[in-house]
Amino acid sequence: MNIATRTIGSAGLALALLLCAASASAQMYKWVDANGRTHFTTSPPPPTAKTVTVRAASQAPAVPLPYALAQAVRNAPVVLFSAEGCTGCDMGRSFLRKRGIPFTEKTISTGNDEVKLKEAGGNGQLPFFLVGQKRILGFEAGVWDSALTAAAYPLQTVLPSNYVHANPIPASPPPTQVAAVAPPRASVAQQKKREVEQERTAPPGFQF
Repeated sequence: MNIATRTIGSAGLALALLLCAASASAQMYKWVDANGRTHFTTSPPPPTAKTVTVRAASQAPAVPLPYALAQAVRNAPVVLFSAEGCTGCDMGRSFLRKRGIPFTEKTISTGNDEVKLKEAGGNGQLPFFLVGQKRILGFEAGVWDSALTAAAYPLQTVLPSNYVHANPIPASPPPTQVAAVAPPRASVAQQKKREVEQERTAPPGFQF
């Protein structure tokens, strides 16, 4: 293998890792602008967008996890319910990242979000923390630490260096909107051309 081939291979691997990280952390938006053009972006569309489809960021890790950590994630997934301006939420998020815990963060900002919080077992107090079926109100490092240890999460981070935590998502994502796009109407000239072609190819004696 020559130097050029190795360089191309390394660049391809770096690009693949970058795309994986982006897919884990970015929320995807599909929207139609005022001119009818469809866009796919990771940033929210402008207010003038006609229709918007939101695909929540994938909560699956962008890279394979060590076996023990992957087992803990599968058996007792961690979910953090948070809100903007919540000091305990910020402390809890930092705590989880420092210990190397993959988690889903769901934000509370609307009435629908609050409904989802109650459905999960919360009473409105934030942060609200789930480790599998265990529910914890408020942030207390020792309590969270014990719950994670009991769920077989490693005591210290073992996350791969290129792991990227997923961005927070609303507890109740906005409903998907589907654009009803009418087929383009043929011009008079195009319609006339089709009629002429049909007359030429029609069997003798057949009338349209």
